[in-house]
Amino acid sequence: MSTDTRTSPAPPGVFSRLAGWSQRHRWGALLLWVVVVAAITAGSQAAGSDYRNDFSLPGTDSQAATDLLKEHGAAQAGDSVQIVFKDDDGLHGERAGVERMLGKVADLPSVTGVRSPYEDRAAVSEDGTIGYATVTLSGKAEEVPKEDVVRIIDTAQAAAGDGLGVELGGDAVRGAVEEEGGAAEGAGMLAALVVLVLLFGSLVAAALPLVTALFAVGGAIGLIGLASHVFTVADFTPPIMMLVGLGVGVDYALLIFYRYRHELMRGAEPAAATRTALDAAGRTVFFAGCTVIIALLGLVALGLGSLQGVALAVALTVLVTMAASLVLLPALMAVFGGRIQRHVLKQAAKAAAKGKVEGARWRRLGAAVQRRPLPALLVAVVALGALAAPAAGMRLGFADAGNDAADSTGRKAYDLLAEGFGPGFNGPLIVTGEADAGAGQELRKALDAADGIAATTPPLPSEDGSLTTVMAFPETAPQDEGTEQLVHALRDDVLPPVADRTGADFLVGGPTAATQDFADTVADRLPLFVAIVVGLSALLLMVVFRSVLIPLKAALLNLLSIAAALGAITLVFQEGWFGVQPGPIEAFIPVMIFAIVFGLSMDYEVFLVSRIHEEWERTRDHSFAVREGLAATGKVITAAAAIMIVVFAAFVLSPSRMLQQFGLGLAVAILLDAVVIRCLIVPAVMQLMGRRAWWLPGWLARRLPRVALEARGSEER
Repeated sequence: MSTDTRTSPAPPGVFSRLAGWSQRHRWGALLLWVVVVAAITAGSQAAGSDYRNDFSLPGTDSQAATDLLKEHGAAQAGDSVQIVFKDDDGLHGERAGVERMLGKVADLPSVTGVRSPYEDRAAVSEDGTIGYATVTLSGKAEEVPKEDVVRIIDTAQAAAGDGLGVELGGDAVRGAVEEEGGAAEGAGMLAALVVLVLLFGSLVAAALPLVTALFAVGGAIGLIGLASHVFTVADFTPPIMMLVGLGVGVDYALLIFYRYRHELMRGAEPAAATRTALDAAGRTVFFAGCTVIIALLGLVALGLGSLQGVALAVALTVLVTMAASLVLLPALMAVFGGRIQRHVLKQAAKAAAKGKVEGARWRRLGAAVQRRPLPALLVAVVALGALAAPAAGMRLGFADAGNDAADSTGRKAYDLLAEGFGPGFNGPLIVTGEADAGAGQELRKALDAADGIAATTPPLPSEDGSLTTVMAFPETAPQDEGTEQLVHALRDDVLPPVADRTGADFLVGGPTAATQDFADTVADRLPLFVAIVVGLSALLLMVVFRSVLIPLKAALLNLLSIAAALGAITLVFQEGWFGVQPGPIEAFIPVMIFAIVFGLSMDYEVFLVSRIHEEWERTRDHSFAVREGLAATGKVITAAAAIMIVVFAAFVLSPSRMLQQFGLGLAVAILLDAVVIRCLIVPAVMQLMGRRAWWLPGWLARRLPRVALEARGSEER
């Protein structure tokens, strides 16, 4: 009597059943996605979008100053536009034409007042060649319609000619003339398609992951456009969604499709291969996607205005891409399964004829690291630590017109004002408080005596006469570290004695101070954010792998790769490497990169370690399991990482400095994670931990729910 050594088949999991439904209703599933995406797109185009920035920070001095100015009807409550004039022969000969143009500007929408350079001697440089008019807007720059600002620009520049140059500056102008970055998305998609064709050798097979990602991104962008009418979503959200959606969407679809291809090579029929791929890699994608979403939702804990909307938008993008990979991709594989199967088997036959064994190089690499795990670990950690070191000196802030293209009107106005009045003129500090004229004079005297102040204006009363405001111009440019120190010095050392003498409390506000407050708030809340994201992600991995050391290792390695990426951003954008205009790092870039990279790095971690865990469960040979896990996942993780790197790196081509920093940071982090951490550190650490890698205290094991990444099938043992 023979004994059947096979295990009984496990019941199909939820992802396998989902794949089966998509296969049976392939055309219905495809039609459903097309109809839903088309409806969302049509709805969002009909309704339009209502993207708006909200950088208000309740509880900060700058926000309190803004609220006080609005309450008392002070002119400084709204933002302003500077119309800057230059004539080498002097501005007095241009007075009639300039004032005629300013009269037209005063009648435009969103303009509450215009102050001519001929009304204020301080508004003309000492040599008389440079001057500026101040156009007061009805609200903050993000609140004024862009079309109104464009009309101001066009009306003002129509007066240029006959030796008179006219340029315009201010945050509203920068926002109105900001260029779009569509070329970056196109370059990223083209590069992704090239990598996929090289990986699979077939245009059809290469197109499936990319089509899945495009459907997902298209649907997500439409949803967020509609949601912007309800929630505060920043206007820079769509390109970030496109950036993350393309990278993550192709990545998730590729992991599933590669497992599908692997099952076809083992002789499975397309339908069975699809169900197996979803039951295995689909689970990995689900848990990895949940980790990304957890990390992004951790940004809500920061409480930073429209940044919360960005986090929710990107989290929704990841959710939709995950759904597309689990529902749309199986339907596409069912439609093209026969063609893909023939191509895969043909490729496998050619490889077998040449004696090629898939994963052999990765297996040799794993064995080499296992022979000397400690040196490999030390070299890799030291290299990443050296790259991360510059991040310790990172200065947070926001790019201003000084970082814009040299031919932009905002940059020209910025340079002219610095030339005529000093670098600090582009970032005045607004010092305001409820005080009488005497206290205002006392305030001005104290500001004039303070180190770092180049000039001040006379005290400016509000409409109701109960508020006094003094404009203080720093000696340094808005982005300089000296201006940052000046803001703190005024609040901590200069203004308290004035309050003691006059009984009036003064606040330091204005865009420059608000930028500093935003950066300080991010820095103060960052530890809480990191703790929330790392803690929840580690707990999820502990449940998945039933191990204490695996989640700790993953968290520490992810933090190391993120720190190295931030170090690279600091070197390029703050220190000016490779000819980049030096300046501060956008204040929200570190937290956004941390949230996204931490989640994406978990993607590779889950995919690699789950295969190692699968081999460990099967053989109980730890060293063998590490090598086989690396061999089984090496090619697909490399391809997935290459796709995300080229998609993210393409955004360095964007005209937006923020997107350039974002793209470089994500690309460097994924590169380091896929090459240094996965190829060197993970095999070395797993080898050093040995069987202890899977240790879990008994009391904790009894309390944790059991969740399997890999379904247990009826496999020959």
